[in-house]
Amino acid sequence: MTRVKKAVHALKTRRKILRQAKGYRFARSKKERAANEALVHAGSYAFAHRRDKKGDFRRLWTVRLNAHLRALGLSYSKFMGTVKKKKIGLDRKILATLAETKPETFRKIVEKVS
Repeated sequence: MTRVKKAVHALKTRRKILRQAKGYRFARSKKERAANEALVHAGSYAFAHRRDKKGDFRRLWTVRLNAHLRALGLSYSKFMGTVKKKKIGLDRKILATLAETKPETFRKIVEKVS
């Protein structure tokens, strides 16, 4: 059986891993094995948290909407219930953005819903 010498490819792989782990702390940025393990974990967290991010933003919009609605004397749940009943096609993201940037427009929407 012939011998496989992988000098160039092994160095390339090492450099690639260490380049990706740049900025990590302690051995994770210096040593190949620790860096590889750190990258595997980072990849799995990134995969899982891409899905979590959607829920995080939805919760943020809910909190923002609730704060603005309380100032206008409404609760979030009652407001969203009437929005659904009246078939107003604005989602939480748009409503929260309107409440932040254009309070007058938001107030008009709330008056229309109430």
